[in-house]
Amino acid sequence: MRRRILVDVAPLRESPNFRRLFAGQLVATLGSQLTVVAIPYQLYAETHSSLQVGAVSLVQLVPLVLGALIGGSVGDAVDRRVLLLASTGLLSLSSVALALNATLAHPSVPAIYVISAVAAAMNGFINTARNAVVPALVAPRLLLAAYSFLQSLYQLGSVVGPAVSGLLIGAVHLPWVYAIDAGTYALSLLTIVGMSALPPAVGAARPGVRSVLEGIGFLKGRQALQGVYVIDVNAMVFGMPRALFPAMTATVFGGGASVLGYLYAAVGVGGLAAGVTTGWVERVRRQGWLIVTAVMVWGAAITGFGLIRSLPVALALLAIGGWADVISAVVRNTVLQRSVPERFRSRMSSIQMAVVSGGPRLGDLESGAVASAAGIEVSVVSGGLACIAGAMVLACLLPAFRRYRSPDGNEDDHGEEAQPELRYTFGREPGDGGPPVGPVRNRP
Repeated sequence: MRRRILVDVAPLRESPNFRRLFAGQLVATLGSQLTVVAIPYQLYAETHSSLQVGAVSLVQLVPLVLGALIGGSVGDAVDRRVLLLASTGLLSLSSVALALNATLAHPSVPAIYVISAVAAAMNGFINTARNAVVPALVAPRLLLAAYSFLQSLYQLGSVVGPAVSGLLIGAVHLPWVYAIDAGTYALSLLTIVGMSALPPAVGAARPGVRSVLEGIGFLKGRQALQGVYVIDVNAMVFGMPRALFPAMTATVFGGGASVLGYLYAAVGVGGLAAGVTTGWVERVRRQGWLIVTAVMVWGAAITGFGLIRSLPVALALLAIGGWADVISAVVRNTVLQRSVPERFRSRMSSIQMAVVSGGPRLGDLESGAVASAAGIEVSVVSGGLACIAGAMVLACLLPAFRRYRSPDGNEDDHGEEAQPELRYTFGREPGDGGPPVGPVRNRP
């Protein structure tokens, strides 16, 4: 029964490089999640504005998207280990800058915006490199388990980091919270140094605008990949009310920094539970429908959260939402990596990272703006309902995404033999002697 439910530990057992990647990311995630609470707490304390809390995410959006897209172009053409080292080092320096700003008698709000934007660009680089490198570290049959582990560690950080951050803000103040984050990035560097070189794929395009555009063009006509990206944008833009957590802490739940930490951590609790129990997901063949269903569960949980004033019930609903979100994320990552040839892997991952990281930031702006105009409850509830409606619309508009099936253990990495009903939409890439990887219709 344990093997049917719990995540497969084979990626950690069989791949020393994946173990190092996992360990480094665990340390860095625990630290970076401290600032997930610290930055909005500091901004709300300085400005008393939910719109300002949402605006900092908007400022981060463009650098993050550009960083991810450029990182994808560079990552397909250079050693990804070097990319991980450089971006991790710069992230450590950005946390040092936040710590120094927080020591001032009157911390600069514009400085918080600028430093956050720089850190967002570096996060775009590192998230792209980390996501794209996994297929080079583990066997294709272990992809879902490997991404489950990475999601689990992120959720562990989402649970521990915000809760600890809330306690640290009250105990040792903001400068030390940022300094601890900088230290965790430094520790992460040591694990990356021990990894083997991760050279680019044969035939990878040279970095540059043309490479980025080629990667975006690869999506044309590929509904399965389009659905992976768009459904996550839908879920995060409409169904992620985290920018309202500081205001809800003060006005709805009547708490302080510790309650704020609990709200951020609750999503991670559910996500962690999902990440370590994904054994059953590997047996679900209709993975397109599984993604759609998980996003609808997320939207329903957020809708309920907006209607509740009981803190324990609200935390439980956030945990349910976090569970559904991680199920969706693990399956989306697996579908993506099984559907992309190696020479496009970093560029497709860069779009995924832009979506995964950029969507919540647009959601911060959307929820903050609606809350300022119509109130907190209207913002949260309307966003949850819009998330459900959006998932249903996408399922209708992208039938190939909706019908996507996972391969079984005897099929190739792309799994097309598992879905004969979709074979008419798939063909070989020009000049690629490998298995089918994309649609014949509307091929770029």
